[in-house]
Amino acid sequence: MAPVKFTGQLAEGTKTETQAKRTGSPAAEQTNEERIGRRRRYWQSIRHVISVLITVAAAAVLVSTLLFPVFRIYGTSMTPALQAGDVVVAVRPTGSLKRGDLIAFYFNNKILIKRVIAKSGDWVDIDSDGNVYVNDKELSEPYLSANEKSLGTCTIDLPYQVPDGRIFVMGDHRAVSLDSRDADIGCVAEEQIAGKLVFRIWPFTRIGTVG
Repeated sequence: MAPVKFTGQLAEGTKTETQAKRTGSPAAEQTNEERIGRRRRYWQSIRHVISVLITVAAAAVLVSTLLFPVFRIYGTSMTPALQAGDVVVAVRPTGSLKRGDLIAFYFNNKILIKRVIAKSGDWVDIDSDGNVYVNDKELSEPYLSANEKSLGTCTIDLPYQVPDGRIFVMGDHRAVSLDSRDADIGCVAEEQIAGKLVFRIWPFTRIGTVG
């Protein structure tokens, strides 16, 4: 009779073990599915964040290029109004520019920044002391320092009439600036203009409008 009892216990134990294995199998499968699901959601989130960043960057570049160009100042031709290292924001001119406006324009694959002095049809004259006359009237230039006036590099014949569709520009640091007084640069055509400078965003200590 003993062998019979032993066999029954073994059979019962085997059955119990089999039941345990069958009971644990769905839980393991569920754990794997959850892990796979979490991993899938993680990578979906990463792809979403990357796509958002790419969209924002593209929009920023588009806005900067088409609406609000940003320029960094190099050199000293526009001191004291603009210093080397300044970062300024410009806008696309929507109307007529006026005397005193600061503009950025393309010249020989570079961008120059100068001040509007006279417009199409105006007569420009500059005396030996650097005083500027437009249509026989001395130009008031409060943006210049007392010692900034100078005839500078002037290779045009004075008085000079601004051609049609052109703008006569000069830098504020007259002694060093190369501008419309130099025949090699000349006056600026409207299609050369990249923007009108309106606001300095760097350095923070000098943040504010420019003009």
